[in-house]
Amino acid sequence: MLWLKALHIVFVITWFAGLFYLPRLFVYHAAVGGDTAGSERFKIMERRLFTMMTVGGVLAVLFGGATLGQVPGFMQAGWMHAKLTLVAGLIGYHVWCYRLLLAFRHGRNQRSERWYRGFNEVPTLFLFGIVILVVVKPF
Repeated sequence: MLWLKALHIVFVITWFAGLFYLPRLFVYHAAVGGDTAGSERFKIMERRLFTMMTVGGVLAVLFGGATLGQVPGFMQAGWMHAKLTLVAGLIGYHVWCYRLLLAFRHGRNQRSERWYRGFNEVPTLFLFGIVILVVVKPF
């Protein structure tokens, strides 16, 4: 059980590292404008980072599910339902990042550097909510 929990935490950290950094790359990518060489460099960086963060996200979900399988009583707790709702939202954010990555890849980005700066803050809100729910267990 403790190994599952430890691996879950490691891969959550890996996933969040990507979720924090990929939108930051989008900020810089949007700022390069018509610089073709710079844009191509960002496309490579974004693709590689997305691949690694996806692996981290999948493994975080798998090890989290395995942990729940070992302690099914957690599913009776309200805080766990709230946490899983936030995790579902985080998965949606991850998918949104992929769609934005594709827009950059195909030269169809419609968003500004400023918009990406705000978008970059969204995972922080998820992180606060998830950590507070898991540590405080308010309900």
